[in-house]
Amino acid sequence: MRSLRFVLGDQLHRGLSALADLDADHDVVLLVEVRAEATYVRHHKQKIAFLFSAMRHFAAELEAEGLTVDYVRLDEPGNTGAFTGELKRAVARHDPDRIVVTEPGEWRVWEMMRGWDADIPVPVEVRHDDRFLCPRRDFAAWAGDHRPLRMETFYRGMRRRTGILMRDGEPIGGRWNFDRDNRKPLPRGYQAPERRGFVPDAITREVVALVERDFPGHFGTLAGFAWPVTRVQALDALAHFIADCLPAFGDYQDAMKTGAPFLHHALIAPALNAGLLTAGEVCRAAEEAFHAGSAPLHCVEGFIRQILGWREYVRGLYWARMPAYAATNVLDARRDLPWFYWSGETQMNCLAQCVGETRDNAYAHHIQRLMVTGNFALLAGLDPAQVEAWYLAVYADAYEWVELPNVHGMVLWADGGILGSKPYAASGAYIDRMSDYCGACRYDVAARTGPTACPFNLLYWRFLIRHAERLADNPRLEMPYRSLARMDAARKVTIVDAAERFLAGPEMGPAPGYRERAELDLGRPPPRQRRVPTGETPEDALTTASKN
Repeated sequence: MRSLRFVLGDQLHRGLSALADLDADHDVVLLVEVRAEATYVRHHKQKIAFLFSAMRHFAAELEAEGLTVDYVRLDEPGNTGAFTGELKRAVARHDPDRIVVTEPGEWRVWEMMRGWDADIPVPVEVRHDDRFLCPRRDFAAWAGDHRPLRMETFYRGMRRRTGILMRDGEPIGGRWNFDRDNRKPLPRGYQAPERRGFVPDAITREVVALVERDFPGHFGTLAGFAWPVTRVQALDALAHFIADCLPAFGDYQDAMKTGAPFLHHALIAPALNAGLLTAGEVCRAAEEAFHAGSAPLHCVEGFIRQILGWREYVRGLYWARMPAYAATNVLDARRDLPWFYWSGETQMNCLAQCVGETRDNAYAHHIQRLMVTGNFALLAGLDPAQVEAWYLAVYADAYEWVELPNVHGMVLWADGGILGSKPYAASGAYIDRMSDYCGACRYDVAARTGPTACPFNLLYWRFLIRHAERLADNPRLEMPYRSLARMDAARKVTIVDAAERFLAGPEMGPAPGYRERAELDLGRPPPRQRRVPTGETPEDALTTASKN
């Protein structure tokens, strides 16, 4: 049987299920660069360059192994610009008996795959993605119809399931979670390890030139491109993190510092999410560092929790709750995304720093995403779909399966508590405690009112007041609502009025002509209507497709 093995750009792993039982004498591996995948949101230039370069390197490795690879470049004559069109062309070229593909990471691609049986004249076999440690079906069985779904409960189950950081059925160290040990600000004058960057080779330089030419209006710069684009480089990046960064990762993972965008963070998420690394090997490498005595338990557990716990959890939640999940907006947030999210032009120094670093690096670490850009979006009541489109566009590691639950549920609490037990709302005091941003800011982080009051302070109290009916009984918000209850009515009015003036002011506006200029319309379309038949889950549909 001659099979066409279709590998997507975020599936660059030799052990991929679509490449299992491959017949080197007869099968063809297909990889395609298509414009639709680079532009459904206007992805950061570095993300496009990273994926195209990693795809080209992966194809070369398969060819060196003696496999037949059909690689379609973006600028190849006849390129249709879309997965379905390129799959049809490949079927016409190779006349396979079947197509084999691994399930995609994003719902929109899953919907596309579901139409291939009707559009393409050969059977399509869709296989489960076994790069993850928790299969989608297992998560769906755990989640059921219950809410809320707490990551901590899921994480403990995954520790038991995998045996990672476990001994005799109990967590090593006697605790499941060392989060309270992972919240230290950086000491004054602290120097973090240097980033392990990778000099672009000829393939990457060619891709960078292609991206500059074909995607000039996209967000971001390419000047500092240094991402690992091969498995060898990804393993090198992982080894650097384990040896040089992990020993203090837990202590300072929440810290932020001007001019130091990377600190102790791993910078492996783009490689991990594209398949150059696997979750299992990443967790085992960190665990081995603990057993070898080269990294303390609280640092190792804090890192493993992000991979084994949070990453697997948000992926499971995404597939268990989509597509309806994306349409919720329980806080009725409707405000347009301000232009400074793209330009970085704001007098709020924390936001200017985080957006500027995102522009230059296609990267910001989790606290910058959650407690600066995300916290502001929550407090200001920014429209979830616009905020989610921004996060999906600007980060090299962003795919909807990981981006949407993180932003929709954790950052914006738009799901009403399915993912997180409380909104992660905070005043400027949190940012001041965990960074050096506030000292160089035009606004005064200590001021709650007045013309120089930090907008985060004004918006924080406005947020609590506005949503008191929904949130005041939340036990995790007892302390701020107790403080609010002690605040006299006149002061509340003063704070809300000042917050409303800020929200109506020039910092919050879009770029001139934003609505009319298509090149600046960086949002994504509204969530599509569910097309899975009533009573059929995405997992049922995948099983059915796999049998065709």
